[in-house]
Amino acid sequence: MKKTISIAACVLTGALTQGHAQAQNNYSLYVSEGTSGGLDAAQVIEKYTGLSEVMGKALGKKVTVVVAREFSQLEEGMKAGKMDFVIARPSDYPARGVRDYKYQLVSTSKPDGQCLLIVPKASPLNSINDVKGKRIALPEKISYMSKFCSAELTHKGINLATEKIQYAKEQGAVLFYLDNQLADVGGVASYSGVAKNLEKTGHRVIHSSQPQPYQPLIAHAKITPAQIQSLKKELALLNENEAGKQILKQLGIKEFDTTSNDQRLRDLLKWLG
Repeated sequence: MKKTISIAACVLTGALTQGHAQAQNNYSLYVSEGTSGGLDAAQVIEKYTGLSEVMGKALGKKVTVVVAREFSQLEEGMKAGKMDFVIARPSDYPARGVRDYKYQLVSTSKPDGQCLLIVPKASPLNSINDVKGKRIALPEKISYMSKFCSAELTHKGINLATEKIQYAKEQGAVLFYLDNQLADVGGVASYSGVAKNLEKTGHRVIHSSQPQPYQPLIAHAKITPAQIQSLKKELALLNENEAGKQILKQLGIKEFDTTSNDQRLRDLLKWLG
């Protein structure tokens, strides 16, 4: 069987013109792993190769993976309609793509994303009610998860303006703050490497936020309803065969949720404030 997918990497620093030109002969899939993805362009290409092949099969057209590094240009690319598909771990970008730039939601990824408030195992803190007045460490202020955790704390009645908030360069550094008694509680993403290794690092969760859509996949308005349905069908079948399960494992998710609706993304933006 002929291979239907052409994979290319393009770091989004003045590269939208190139990406748009490539999209004339195939479809572009722009990928953003967020500020703490930790992967270089080649690794991102490898990670999303299986997904792009599935998309190519469903769409009957080549799919090119483009690595989106700059959030500002990710936003500009959606606004200008230069991106055929976008899948992003910072869910607020695809959410704005749907709300503001006429993109269509194809799927979200399971499990949903959450902010986890964590403490050292020996900490006396046991719930979010114990957080007020404590030193809080969050990922860098511009990051999606910092905004996510801040929203959860605010919705739970914690006034961030009067709290002692410290921002770490990355989620792994939140552990450094906790381990060195520079902070009492930290906020990390449920889907992060930090969260997956809490038992090993000697930390525990005292609060899990409201679940929100994780890693939405959105499509340009030019993608037809029939194409969207074909794509959804292929994505929904991935967890029913070994090859599909390997693709999901590579992406670090359990399954694609093709039943989610646009309103969840709109509600996410309202929740984030």
